[in-house]
Amino acid sequence: MEKKYQVFVSSTFTDLIEERKEVIQALLELDCIPVGMEMFPAADEDQWSIIKKLIDDCDYYILIVGGRYGSVSPTGIGYTQMEYDYAIEKLIPTISFLPRDPLNIIVAKSDINEDARKKLSAFKDIVQKKLCKFYENPKDLGSVVSRSLITLIKTKPRPGWVRASFLPSQEANQEILNLTRTIEKLKVELALNASNPPIGTEDLSNGDEYELFNFQAYSDAKGLRQSPHVITGSCILTWNEIFKEVSPYMINECSDKEFYSMVNKLVQREVDEKMTKEFNKKGFTYSRALLLSEDFQTIKIQFRALNLITESKRKRAINDDVTYWTLTKYGDTVMTRLRAIKIIKKRSRKSK
Repeated sequence: MEKKYQVFVSSTFTDLIEERKEVIQALLELDCIPVGMEMFPAADEDQWSIIKKLIDDCDYYILIVGGRYGSVSPTGIGYTQMEYDYAIEKLIPTISFLPRDPLNIIVAKSDINEDARKKLSAFKDIVQKKLCKFYENPKDLGSVVSRSLITLIKTKPRPGWVRASFLPSQEANQEILNLTRTIEKLKVELALNASNPPIGTEDLSNGDEYELFNFQAYSDAKGLRQSPHVITGSCILTWNEIFKEVSPYMINECSDKEFYSMVNKLVQREVDEKMTKEFNKKGFTYSRALLLSEDFQTIKIQFRALNLITESKRKRAINDDVTYWTLTKYGDTVMTRLRAIKIIKKRSRKSK
């Protein structure tokens, strides 16, 4: 949607007629709407109220400084400076343009009164503490304004103005409102569903149900030419026991290899004592137990089917072909339920 930006042009008037003309032309070429109060002498409160209202409606504010301070209000402050101060107060993006060499300004366009000269100098000091640019002559000023305003629009975007015909109709606004409400309703439903099992998983083995998993246990080799003694066995684990073990490592993500390693550590804790005794009976020293690969694949598929884990989609190096796993929102809820520390009611101390 094409926008037009309204720009307030502030300056003294009679000494900067050519400069204002160039600035306004530059704004029109940028498809901006120039606004100024040069047709007002700015000498009473009603006109000052109009000026403030116009500044309020503008997207950007441009100040042109020449060799004169300009008309002064009853408070002793110039109206041009009042406009500038008001724009700053209202946080309207502002840019000022000052003559590069004030000595080149002709006497007829300069303040002769010493008090006015001091006020102009003080005003310039204030202006130069904010964003400002310098110009050589009226023609140069037009070019400087064009480049500067384009940059200001990019760095500090504003609402701007559009044609009324581009605005959505009342029916479209109502439709947008209805869609927004529907989206909010769906967000609430998703948040509620995050704490419940996914639909369609009622018949899948999960939670505290037991499952048999197979492993192979190995002995330490007694010599370089001797193969380790191998015993095939099985252990019983619940799905919650396995998920409680691996889920914290998937809060960020973990690789397929890390996933297997964590499950295998759980298996080893379950069988190490039993396998040590079994190997000792046969005269071997027990070394380690390894979960069978097909059983690990079963665990992985089951967790995916239960919507507890999902493949991580994080961007990574092209040569990284490893599969990574992370928790789903529901998986995070289940992990929190399994791992969070429960409150234990404290017994009251009895005084002796």
